[in-house]
Amino acid sequence: MGHGGEPRRTQAYDGELGAAVARAQDGDEAAFAVAYRLVQPGLLGYLRGLVGDDAEDVASDAWLEIARDLGRFKGDGAGFRGWTATIARHRALDHLRRQRVRPRASALEQDVLDLPGPQSTHDQALESLSTEYALELVRGLPRDQAEAVLLRVVVGLDGPASARVLGKRPGAVRTAAYRGLKRLARQLGGGAETDQGVTEDGPSTLGEST
Repeated sequence: MGHGGEPRRTQAYDGELGAAVARAQDGDEAAFAVAYRLVQPGLLGYLRGLVGDDAEDVASDAWLEIARDLGRFKGDGAGFRGWTATIARHRALDHLRRQRVRPRASALEQDVLDLPGPQSTHDQALESLSTEYALELVRGLPRDQAEAVLLRVVVGLDGPASARVLGKRPGAVRTAAYRGLKRLARQLGGGAETDQGVTEDGPSTLGEST
């Protein structure tokens, strides 16, 4: 699993991804394969955190929809990652509904804590995990926290993009990701003394409105 630098590394591919998507929309099958190669690892990790061993099947369903609706997409590489994550999430929730598994309700929607900085204990703790073990721990989080962590760390989306995928406010997603990383750090014995971490826009401000 990635760490605080993972979104930046993912975003480094966004130029290549955006160009590939544009060519794919013009019918270039090789370009679609490039887009798939760039997006699939993060997308599959996200789905593993949601549906476990059924992630491959759900990803296949998602990519069928992505390929079908590709002509409707408008945006750049980062936008494409968010769009594909939204489609994958819908397919995952459909899968869970078919299995009669209800997402756990969030009790943290109104909290006002922010994400820690990229060098936080939380991210260092995640960096020490194998992907399989990390995703298993993430799956044990409340669903809102699990999805926020997966979208931010695995898929590499920024706060606003993650919020759009989840249909929530950015502040609520930052809160969920912070709480999820904090809980994971405690489980790993890494401590959690980073309540005063910085956000994407600067030092966190307790009491800011979400």
